[in-house]
Amino acid sequence: MNIIVTGCSRGVGLEICRVLLEQGNTVYGIARSCPEDFKVLQAEYEGKLFFKSVDLADSENVRQNVFKDYCGNKVKIDGFVNNAAVAYDDIVTNLNLNRLKAMYEVNVFTPMMMTKNVIRNMILHHTKGAIIHISSISVHTGYKGLAMYASSKGAVEAFSKDTAREWGPMGIRSNVVVPGFMATAMSSTLTEEQRSKIYARTSLKAATSIRSVAETVVFLLSEKAESITGQNIHVDNGTI
Repeated sequence: MNIIVTGCSRGVGLEICRVLLEQGNTVYGIARSCPEDFKVLQAEYEGKLFFKSVDLADSENVRQNVFKDYCGNKVKIDGFVNNAAVAYDDIVTNLNLNRLKAMYEVNVFTPMMMTKNVIRNMILHHTKGAIIHISSISVHTGYKGLAMYASSKGAVEAFSKDTAREWGPMGIRSNVVVPGFMATAMSSTLTEEQRSKIYARTSLKAATSIRSVAETVVFLLSEKAESITGQNIHVDNGTI
C-alpha cells in the first residue's frame, strides 16, 4: 500500500512509518524537517520511504505542494495518516486569537484539505482506502490549559465521523486514534510531578506506548479492519 503520513519525522509519526515499512508498505512522509533518525530509517528502506518538507500551516496550497509536486495522480494512495499537530497551551482567559488561528491551520484546516485531496485520489483509482486522524485524550478527559488544543482535535474527530458516513458507500473508511499521554517532544516540557499526576489518571499508571499507538494505526489502515469506520479508538492506558 501507498500511505501518506504527516508529522513523519519524529515521535509517533516516525514509529508509524517504521511499522508500515516493516509490513512492506510504501510511505510518503511529510514534515517540516528531516532529522537524522528519519534519514537512518530512509536508508534502511531505500525506495520505500520518501520525504517532502511541507509547511502544513499553508492550508491553501496543500493541493499544489502535496498532490501535484509530490503525490501526483499517478500515485495510487491507499491510506492517509493525519499525525502532524502543534500545541497551543494556556488557560482560556489568556486566549490569543492569532495563536489559536495558527494552530487551527495545522491541526484542522490542512488535515481537512489533505482529506479532500486523498479522497479525490481514491475515487480516481477506485481505491477502498482508509484515513486515520491522530487525536488526543484531552478531547475526552479535561486537562487544565489544554482547552484550545483539545478543541482543535475535537473538530477533527467530528470531521472524521462525518467523512466516514459520507464516503462509506465508496468503501472509504475514516477513523480516529485517541492516544493517551505519550513521552514525545510535545510533552517534554512537563515536569516529573506533572507527568506523575497524568499517569495517576490511567488504569495502567504509565505513559502510553508509542509503539502501541503506531500498531493500532497500521491495523486500522489494513484490510483486517475493513468493517471499522467512523470510530474513535482509544489507546490511552485506560485514562479515567
